[in-house]
Amino acid sequence: MRSLEAGPGPSAVLHPHPCQWSGRVLVAGGMGRRCLRHRARLRVEGRGRLGLEVFALDAALPFDYESRMQEQLSQQRKLKIGIVGFGKFGQFLAKRLVQHGHQVLAISRTPYFDEAAKLGIQFFTDADDFCECHPDVVVVSTSIISLESVLLSLPFQRLKRSTLVVDVLSVKVFPKQLFLRTLPPELDLLCTHPMFGPDSGQGTWEGLNFMFERVRIGDSPERQQRVQEFLKIFEVEGCNMIEMTCEEHDKKAASTQFITHTVGRVLGAMDLESTNLDTKGYQSLVNLVNNTTNDSFDLYYGLFMYNQNATEELDRLERAFQDVKTQLFDQLHGVLREQLFHLGDEVAQEPANTQTGASLSAGRFEAARRHSENSNGHVDREGEASKSSVEGTST
Repeated sequence: MRSLEAGPGPSAVLHPHPCQWSGRVLVAGGMGRRCLRHRARLRVEGRGRLGLEVFALDAALPFDYESRMQEQLSQQRKLKIGIVGFGKFGQFLAKRLVQHGHQVLAISRTPYFDEAAKLGIQFFTDADDFCECHPDVVVVSTSIISLESVLLSLPFQRLKRSTLVVDVLSVKVFPKQLFLRTLPPELDLLCTHPMFGPDSGQGTWEGLNFMFERVRIGDSPERQQRVQEFLKIFEVEGCNMIEMTCEEHDKKAASTQFITHTVGRVLGAMDLESTNLDTKGYQSLVNLVNNTTNDSFDLYYGLFMYNQNATEELDRLERAFQDVKTQLFDQLHGVLREQLFHLGDEVAQEPANTQTGASLSAGRFEAARRHSENSNGHVDREGEASKSSVEGTST
């Protein structure tokens, strides 16, 4: 900057302090923010117009520098994420990853070229080409039934040695052990379970559970930062982040996820339909059927086959159902017996008026007797004798 005389009248003079001059141009000279701290004093003498000619503006330099550095840092935090298995769940994850600005690649046996193109994703059918793109993160989103064959078909030696492999399957102990046996030791491993899918997570992920275990992560700051950046995707979406071991996950999931899917599929086999008399509870059951039966049977079978706790939970469910059923028929048994003997007294007094009622009670008692025989493996002798007495009376 330099001062300009405003003519014969008033003038303004700019008196710089420690900033440097080069001819008529004020040079920052690496002063940066210090030039702002030592701003020039401006003295206005008299009245008139202030005339200033700007040759360099030091104030713009730090802001411009910070903007460039912020953009560079933002680009460094963007991940190149490869998805192995681009089915329904793989596409569901890919859409949200793209929205977060990450570069996404995908590979699958089924040619999903059109689906990938709509999301702006590069799609591969050749595993060598996929791995040679050197993604920072490889998300394995195949079915658990085909997991082993998929892992054996991937040329992990073509990946960068620091690549992070992420498991997103619904059971955890089996894939964790399989990954540790199959992956080269220099690759990082993060086991996760997004406990939602295309139906339950269609809108927002706010408040939905996301379980994870850092199974094998390198000590370098770069590797630690990459894991944090991947987990941050789900944190920003509002997920409830739960860090626990795969063993603890499977034990708890057997009594939550597997039982939920089992009840949903049993009710689905009953062909439940909505009516104009639906209660809130019934509507919840219909929604449960829709949410569970929309998933593939392979997923449900995987919850049973590859979680060692599932068999025990299935046995518990079956025993609980049998207990409730027995309780119902035992209650019916007692009511019918009370009606039966009370009816016997009435028959003795009015034999002509109780024939129909006795036959009806005998029929109900027979149903209860058959249940008791099926449940306990023997016939209630007292009930059989009473039934014979009633039949004789009816006759």
